Amino acid sequence: MKIYTKKGDQGTTSLLGGNRVPKHHARIDAYGQVDELNSWIGYLRDELNENHSQAMLKIQDRLFTIGSLLALDPSHEGKMRLPELKEKDIVWLEEQMDEMDKHLPEMRNFVLPGGHPSVSKLHIARCVCRRAERAITFLAEQESVSALIMAYLNRLSDYLFVLSRKVTIETGATEIPWIPEQ
Repeated sequence: MKIYTKKGDQGTTSLLGGNRVPKHHARIDAYGQVDELNSWIGYLRDELNENHSQAMLKIQDRLFTIGSLLALDPSHEGKMRLPELKEKDIVWLEEQMDEMDKHLPEMRNFVLPGGHPSVSKLHIARCVCRRAERAITFLAEQESVSALIMAYLNRLSDYLFVLSRKVTIETGATEIPWIPEQ
């Protein structure tokens, strides 16, 4: 199987199910944003400790599942067997955050991203996650999108923030609160 098909040279691409749409279609943008997020998560997986790295691997699997669900032509729903996103995937993120929160100082201010390269990359991934979430909510205004997908990405951005705080402590970096100039 060749990687290139030349079918997209005219600015269209195929959804799962075969229908062709413009490459700027909201559905393509949505799963493209998820793909970018998955790449950032992979970048983080390469540099975080084993425990966090395993969590990133689990998240990457879920993001591939979300990407495949978003790539499915809505007219083919139920006709193709795809992996599923489940409520337990969201619960897992919540449980991970709750466990990390037990070991974090109380937050009294927003924090400035940075302090360590891994912390900075976690904040970038969080922002990319929010952008993907916006693209998916835009798509959901036009076509059916699973509420689980939107909930998972919303929770994932929170998870990435909490993990950035945990990694700040683990690396000995300083968390700088945002205190606006008066």
